[in-house]
Amino acid sequence: MHILILGGTTEARELAAALAATRPDLRVTSSLAGRVAQPRLPAGEVRIGGFGGPAGLAAWLRAEHVDAVIDATHPFAGAISRNAAEAATEVHTPLLALRRPGWVPVPGDHWHPVGSLAEAAALLPSLGRRVFLTTGRQGLAAFAGSPLHFLARSVDAPEPPLPASTEVLLDRGPFTLDGELRILRDHRIDVLVTKDSGGAATAPKLAAARELSLPVVIVRRPDPPAGLPTAPDVLSALTWLAGL
Repeated sequence: MHILILGGTTEARELAAALAATRPDLRVTSSLAGRVAQPRLPAGEVRIGGFGGPAGLAAWLRAEHVDAVIDATHPFAGAISRNAAEAATEVHTPLLALRRPGWVPVPGDHWHPVGSLAEAAALLPSLGRRVFLTTGRQGLAAFAGSPLHFLARSVDAPEPPLPASTEVLLDRGPFTLDGELRILRDHRIDVLVTKDSGGAATAPKLAAARELSLPVVIVRRPDPPAGLPTAPDVLSALTWLAGL
């Protein structure tokens, strides 16, 4: 069997490693979008770059005789998830969405859920003046017209346009509570903006905001394509594969 993992996440790398260790009978290919200059490469075969939309992905699935697809992309990578669902349906290939659970507020949190980055930008002036922005390098255009000061953290340099007052912090998780507290204090941050990515690697910023009683603007994640089976963790994905 040939398994395609649409990857780029911690879970995708963990799944590829688990399959390499326990299922040598399978051919496993991990596909990365190529948006990070130096990605962390998973075990097994790796391809980098897009497929050319759902038609291109469907053609690749046929040509490479793929028997199952696991969409383990970022929860906010909506375009590739839609393309995968359409392509898998066209070629009748089983498809699973591996999605880590979203974050859940706990006592002491001051969350302000919004539906988009544009909504986040509109809400910010009522919450603070110095913003820690952790939504990735491609989303800063939504804040470009804001008069607020932004500390924008991303793995690679963000794409313009940027807010007029922006500091860029290049870093990659996992992060620690002490490190996040230091950033918030040193930069005098009074509001945090993030996407509901879930997972432990970037969760310490939420704990740091809670400790300092800072408001958090959190962008809700999009729904996966309707009718698609989903798994919350790698073990569940392995169980799904074993049942094929």
